[in-house]
Amino acid sequence: MGQGGGDAVNGLAVKRAVDVVGAAAGLVVAAPVLAAAAAAIAAEDGWPVIFRQVRSGLRGQPFTIVKLRTMVRDAGSKGAGMAVDAGDERILRCGHLLRVTAIDELPQLWNVLRGEMSLIGPRPTLPEQIEAYSDHQRRRLDMKPGLTGWSQVHGRTSIPWSERIELDVWYVEHWSLALDLRILWMTVAQLLRPHETYKGETGGFDL
Repeated sequence: MGQGGGDAVNGLAVKRAVDVVGAAAGLVVAAPVLAAAAAAIAAEDGWPVIFRQVRSGLRGQPFTIVKLRTMVRDAGSKGAGMAVDAGDERILRCGHLLRVTAIDELPQLWNVLRGEMSLIGPRPTLPEQIEAYSDHQRRRLDMKPGLTGWSQVHGRTSIPWSERIELDVWYVEHWSLALDLRILWMTVAQLLRPHETYKGETGGFDL
């Protein structure tokens, strides 16, 4: 990380405190939006409205991520499987809006509150994907996964998977609270410019 030992520990304690306060406040503020989104999903494609999947967290430890479902039920076993392309017929009508606005990611505030994720960090990946990581690439697992991160604000899933990993490793090696604030600001700016969230060159997944 980009800070000295003691400073890094103190910085991580502050980061966790910000995560708890931010996630709790975010869940309260987002509750009406989440309720409306859940109702739209249920009206279009029934229940469940929550998508759950095992992802790899800090140091590769598995945890279950929660998102609003934006695709038809059992989408992972249909069509392109875990890859999602623009125009994918499995995406619900309301799902397009939820993905573009990142509303589908809001339930992950619960993962943040539980300590499995952070507000900012590398996006959580699938356990089978990290099996192919080199020792260098595994550095991205040295920080908790986040709702948004350095690779997210540099193209999200529109850039190749290998480039996303390098961006995440850079973040881990240069982490600071100031960098997190910069990423937060860049994320807000991105959300004000709607964009699609589909796979890049390889390894894309965003069910």
